Amino acid sequence: MQFDDPMFKILHKYTKALSAALGYRDASTRLHSERVAGLAEEIGTSLGLSGEELGILKIAATFHDVGKIGIRDAILLKPTKLDELEWVEMKRHTEIGSKIVEAIELEGSQQAATAIRCHHEHYDGSGYPYNMAGEKIPIYSRIIGIADSYDAMAETRSHHRARSHTEIMDVLESETGHKHDPGLIRIFRDIIECSSFKAATV
Repeated sequence: MQFDDPMFKILHKYTKALSAALGYRDASTRLHSERVAGLAEEIGTSLGLSGEELGILKIAATFHDVGKIGIRDAILLKPTKLDELEWVEMKRHTEIGSKIVEAIELEGSQQAATAIRCHHEHYDGSGYPYNMAGEKIPIYSRIIGIADSYDAMAETRSHHRARSHTEIMDVLESETGHKHDPGLIRIFRDIIECSSFKAATV
């Protein structure tokens, strides 16, 4: 399934409607997701993923947060940190998003759905929803996790200011082996320096 393959075009056509829906619900999440997809694609290309794999990765990255459509506004748009019960509900966005993409029932949608469900798993097994660890976490999910973390820190949000590129990389380095795959972080270090998605240096 190359990027110009009819099956990928069909899957992309169906998911474009999801992107529009997400944009109406939360424009900032849609823009974040588009940047995450761009970064994830750069990582996947550097890894030598096939056209089919890159297609699945791009769909999963673009819609990694689509499940937030099913989260209450009081939680999704809360200007302060979430409490324990609110955080439990927010975590459901991975399951909701997975089910939404899975329901498309087209070639590649099942793999994309799995990647979405697992993109908050941590390399040391401390993530959610399954406490997966290491290479048991799908490669797509590990890639999305890095791209997601980088872009989230680069943008001002209700509970934190935008961080500089240097600050973000310091955090990612501190999380390597705990949250992120060390091998992928090594690749990411080189990619991000030349990427159009690189955050400001100051």
